[in-house]
Amino acid sequence: MIEVIVSEVLAKEIKQKFGKTKSLEIANLFDTLKINPNKGKLLTSIGPFLLKELKYENFRFYFVIEGYKLRLYTEGEITNLLVKFVRMSDKDKQQQVIEEIKKALRLIHKDKL
Repeated sequence: MIEVIVSEVLAKEIKQKFGKTKSLEIANLFDTLKINPNKGKLLTSIGPFLLKELKYENFRFYFVIEGYKLRLYTEGEITNLLVKFVRMSDKDKQQQVIEEIKKALRLIHKDKL
């Protein structure tokens, strides 16, 4: 089973920025990862984590996924996979947000070693 989670802070930000109708469209976009977990542009990998992005209009939504499961198993074989959406940005702040997420992932990975 593939579980898609959106951080509380991001969920609030989406609702405030996009309103109810577009928020539902974005939620549906996120849920497409349950069917196709390989969807999204790969930005980087840090340890076992992949940082990927999905685009919606001029915005990017960043999510973290366990990369080794995507590499080892086919879509039908994946039993437990967590996809967590953590941040969003517009085109202007894209690189800054990516660097902040990468820094946090490095700290998490370092603590697990």
